[in-house]
Amino acid sequence: QVQLVESGGGLVQPGGSLRLSCAVSGYSLNYYHIGWFRQAPGKEREGVSCISKNDGSTYYADSVRGRFTISSDNAKNTVYLQMTSLEPEDTAVYYCAADRSSCFVPNFRYWGQGTQVTVSS
Repeated sequence: QVQLVESGGGLVQPGGSLRLSCAVSGYSLNYYHIGWFRQAPGKEREGVSCISKNDGSTYYADSVRGRFTISSDNAKNTVYLQMTSLEPEDTAVYYCAADRSSCFVPNFRYWGQGTQVTVSS
């Protein structure tokens, strides 16, 4: 059983930065693609970024490309999402998720509990 725990959310001013962490337990990161998703109130869940278990390739939604960076630390079994130039539109609950198949499956198998990110002055 894979377990994921997010941390690092909070309140930040527009233009600020945050780094989210996703601590993975139960299996090595080498076995799972790890994705970051977000859901704002009244909106559908949106895929934000993903890092591939195969070769470390990274993928980003157009809305965050150039501002967010996904990375992994296999020694710590943790995936990070560095978020810069944050905008009020980035306000959402952010979730990390794991799947063995692909970064592009419709529904990832394992999910964390989420962490709130609020961008406001």
